[in-house]
Amino acid sequence: MAYENIFVSQNGHIRTITINRPNQLNALNKQTISELNQALDEANQDSGTGVVILTGSGEKAFVAGADIKEFADFSVAEGRELAAQGQKILFSFIENMTTPVIAAVNGFALGGGLELAMASHIRIASSNAKMGLPEVSLGVIPGYGGTQRLTQLVGRGKANEMIFTAGMIPADEAKAWGLVNHVCAPEELLDLANELANKILKNSGTAIASAIRAVNALYAEGGQAGFDTEVEEFGKCFGTADFKEGTGAFIEKRKPNFRG
Repeated sequence: MAYENIFVSQNGHIRTITINRPNQLNALNKQTISELNQALDEANQDSGTGVVILTGSGEKAFVAGADIKEFADFSVAEGRELAAQGQKILFSFIENMTTPVIAAVNGFALGGGLELAMASHIRIASSNAKMGLPEVSLGVIPGYGGTQRLTQLVGRGKANEMIFTAGMIPADEAKAWGLVNHVCAPEELLDLANELANKILKNSGTAIASAIRAVNALYAEGGQAGFDTEVEEFGKCFGTADFKEGTGAFIEKRKPNFRG
């Protein structure tokens, strides 16, 4: 299938999906999310694909966030639907794939980009990577699983710090906190991803699929309330003055003036 915003390539049993919107730092818009869903679903159903590598084009960004202009004028109901649909067709979809997904994070992984990496089964990063969830600086919260998966990966205290400050952390700090598994030089990133993929391919694909389901089950039952709450609260943010101010300031390229 031909895609506009992603590239798909196959090398043996490894499928690489590259998000390709370099002029927008690979930001996620509706079309890109839809194309990723189709490409990932196809990979998951292909018996000839044992591992998926997910990355971004260029060295500047894995995914620098969501496309703010697409939802700056959304209502509460539209915001809730945005989060619910995004989680369903991409972020939770990746997490529940039975084909393992390695996120090869090159450059910025912010907002939806970090959420995309966290939904993947394994994360590796180039040494120039920077990661964060800046949503509160726009008057909204992470809506694609960020409040839940970040807490699962790094613990409540560090997750709160990253979310509340809207700051970025470098790759070495992300590794120290368990947010990524490995850090390497930018030019070695895809080689390392393929090396990990080949190690995985030596093992039973059916057993790995079972392992994915078992690991996910740890969070599924008790954790769903957290995701549901995130969807609800994300939607509510779209009815606030801070959201209008935050997204307006972003689009107008000025600092926001939040009044709470």
